[in-house]
Amino acid sequence: MQKKLVITEKPSVAKELAKVLGTTQKTKTYFEGDQYVITWAFGHLLSLQLPEDIKKEWQQWRLEDLPIIPKHIGLKPLPKTGGQLKAISHLANRKDISGAVIATDSGREGEAVARYILEWIKFDKPVERLWISSQTTKAIKAGFANLKPAKQFDNLYASALARGKADWLIGLNVTRALTTKYEDNLSAGRVQTPTLAFVNETAQQINRFKPQTYYTIHLTVDQQQAALQLANPQSIKTRQAADDLVAQLQQAKGQVVSIKTTQKSQSAPLPYDLTELQQVANAKYGLSAKKTLSLIQSLYEIHKVVSYPRTDSKYLSTDIEGTLKERLSALVKFDPHAKQYLGQGSQVKQKAVFNDGKVTDHYALIPTEEPVRAEKLSTDELRMYRLIVERFLGLFADPYVTAVTKATVKFGDQTFTFKQTKVVQQGWHAADKEGQPTATADWREGMVVRANFAVKEQLTTPPKPLTEGTLLGKMEHYGLGTPATRAEIIEKLVRSELLERQGHALAVTPKGQQLLKLVNQTLVSPELTGKWEQSLEAIAKGEENPKAFITEIEGATKTLVGEIKKSETEYRDFAVTNKKCPECDHPLKERNTRDGKIYICTNCHYRRRKDPKVSNHRCPQCHKKMVIIEGQGGAYFRCLNDGTTEKMLDKKDRKKKISKHEERRLIQKVNQEDEPAESPLAAALRKAMEK
Repeated sequence: MQKKLVITEKPSVAKELAKVLGTTQKTKTYFEGDQYVITWAFGHLLSLQLPEDIKKEWQQWRLEDLPIIPKHIGLKPLPKTGGQLKAISHLANRKDISGAVIATDSGREGEAVARYILEWIKFDKPVERLWISSQTTKAIKAGFANLKPAKQFDNLYASALARGKADWLIGLNVTRALTTKYEDNLSAGRVQTPTLAFVNETAQQINRFKPQTYYTIHLTVDQQQAALQLANPQSIKTRQAADDLVAQLQQAKGQVVSIKTTQKSQSAPLPYDLTELQQVANAKYGLSAKKTLSLIQSLYEIHKVVSYPRTDSKYLSTDIEGTLKERLSALVKFDPHAKQYLGQGSQVKQKAVFNDGKVTDHYALIPTEEPVRAEKLSTDELRMYRLIVERFLGLFADPYVTAVTKATVKFGDQTFTFKQTKVVQQGWHAADKEGQPTATADWREGMVVRANFAVKEQLTTPPKPLTEGTLLGKMEHYGLGTPATRAEIIEKLVRSELLERQGHALAVTPKGQQLLKLVNQTLVSPELTGKWEQSLEAIAKGEENPKAFITEIEGATKTLVGEIKKSETEYRDFAVTNKKCPECDHPLKERNTRDGKIYICTNCHYRRRKDPKVSNHRCPQCHKKMVIIEGQGGAYFRCLNDGTTEKMLDKKDRKKKISKHEERRLIQKVNQEDEPAESPLAAALRKAMEK
């Protein structure tokens, strides 16, 4: 019987597909059934070759070799996943395999994961594509019933290849040029460098900022207050000027010249795309972009309660409308509003959400038809799910309607406008006090108003530092990266010690500030990178030639590397400390690692921790955790509280050493007064021997 080879991106997805498709026979590297053999990657199994893979002499980082622009960049297996790649190759060559189904993530990178594998194993049988936006049983079955020819996604793969080669050419060449010229690990790239520049530009605006004092004039009527309307609200610079203007106003007659009430209807906001949800999660819960993506990916893959997360659309295609009632039904136990909207016929009130023209690869983030088991979700997963559900339920709610009354008061030529807002219909909007004024005035046109003025001293405020949320907004506005890659770009900048987190804010390190001065400003500016991202989107749509794009990237690479070579800009490595290496007396450099800060020698291979590592070993005196000290005679424990030291046993001695739990158990056994002197079996044997 002929079967199809299904390639998924992760083992967990393969397991789920196997369950839905009834492919129950499990082995170490695949699932097998009557129709399908389902195997998996571990993300990417292959990557683009490095320079040293193409030419051995490129293994050494030398400035004179740059720029490196090979005619062809091939693929290479990743070292730790070679076994799975061989297993897929073996499956593909089986005589009963009639074709393949690409079932990796439905996006540019997912396409590359599978196509790299098929290209490497030289697969020459028909290939189809599974394209779904949720991992529910219903969606998987419908997707396999409607597999598409892989050729329909050739442009998407061409875009993925072009992006990979562009990042290789610019990122690798510029990074090598900077690192070799300035003898420090300096990482630059097509997207990460302008992203870094956004944070730096805001920081410079804050540093240049000088607070200015200005004054505002306020009129109070029946406990309501309004500020004097000026073309420039900060134009009154001195207290004397404010007092003089108040004196003029007091000489004039105050009168209500107009009263106007208007109704404002506000439809519910559209569902989230990934970037907006990352922004909200960062502002509301302080979650990083990467953490938010990880949480939604878990809701999508493991719990199957939300649609495909890496979407850049806030709209739904018209063919999704028929599924909304079922999705609403799945929420009845989670949110009481769902039952209310079902009773009203599941009518979508926010009609603007349906727009086929604004749905790209995937529609907006919405719940699936799978009822959620809230007890199975972590606290943060539940937070993300609730945010997605609230936006979804808003589509069925009435608009938020307010009646806004504006009363215009004039003192001569000067105007004060009082505003009162009354909620007419709460609709989708959560009830709050904002729209309900605590005090109201009985406004009448022509009414005389008493001159009750107050002067307030104000200070101008600086711009706020960028957070991950506001940075994501800037990246989206300028087209830097994609929803799927922006979180990783920020993480890479942090790992490269170019960017650092300071509470919720982001800050450029001294190393990052210098890097922005060492590269051509065209790479720093978001305009050129934004243009390149537009080209990649055009390639994915078949509207641009990938070869022309790569030719442009090669030209930009030559220019960028050439300018670094000629540059006379000085660089100072701020990571170099005054501490000396105990082995060669050269300066030590401070480095951030996942395991904390370390010192490494600038000359030899010496390295040690900056701060002692806290262990789980407790001090015998004060019972606080002890730190591990690396001494000349080896490692030992030390208590920072009372100075107690204790020898650190090697692995063999640690196994021999009795634990406190075992010690208590043995003492308890020894102290048992009613324990018999010998067991019943031993007593019986003794008596038998006596006979």
